[in-house]
Amino acid sequence: MTSLSDEDPDPTDALSAVPGAGTRRAPDRGLLRFCYGPMDCGKSTLALQIDHNHARQGRRGLLLVRHDRSGAPQITSRIGITRRAIEVGADTDVRQLVRQQWVAGRHVDYLVVDEAQFLSPVQVEQLAELADEVRIDVYCFGIATDFRSRLFPGARRLFELADELQPVQVDVLCWCGAPGRFNARVRDGEVLREGDTVVVADVVEHAISSPAQTDFATLRYQVLCRRHFRLGDLGPGAGQRGQLRLT
Repeated sequence: MTSLSDEDPDPTDALSAVPGAGTRRAPDRGLLRFCYGPMDCGKSTLALQIDHNHARQGRRGLLLVRHDRSGAPQITSRIGITRRAIEVGADTDVRQLVRQQWVAGRHVDYLVVDEAQFLSPVQVEQLAELADEVRIDVYCFGIATDFRSRLFPGARRLFELADELQPVQVDVLCWCGAPGRFNARVRDGEVLREGDTVVVADVVEHAISSPAQTDFATLRYQVLCRRHFRLGDLGPGAGQRGQLRLT
């Protein structure tokens, strides 16, 4: 019968570097989180709630937004809650936004970023750098896929880099009652399959030929299940204007 001597390697040594549960250190970096879901599932409401909860505990954060549907630099919830935010432009370096706060003598503990799908992949990488190197917690909220059911570039990079991915749990239903996951772009009762990736606002109305005419083409969005998105079936109420309408 053989036994391990003091000189023999202990096969459990590979585990010895892992501290016990009571001695583990807190993470020395921030976390990058992405909360995603279709339109009307409460992403902006959740973003503002998280900001409220952190601010109550004395933490200082920045609210950022890219293309809010209101057209203003703010985070707008469909239940009526609105907060001013910093608009992120196409060429904005989000790290510089934090540095500007430091220069002004203000600490930043966290970032809340709404409409994060519209960020560029480079801007998402900047958010990851802030989490890793400056220990800032970053909460991103947005839609995963565009009207063609393809990932937005910013959302794709968030799926690749985020520490935590969380689908927003508020149910959004297709007209048939099945879970709605797809944001269909609709004009004159037809689901569009081509066009610009970014068209902001729930309803965009424009005159077909001249402003003097009363004939309008209406562009809107409607959440559908996969089957009815594939079929382009808007349901029996398809003639009604604007399931998701900005008022």
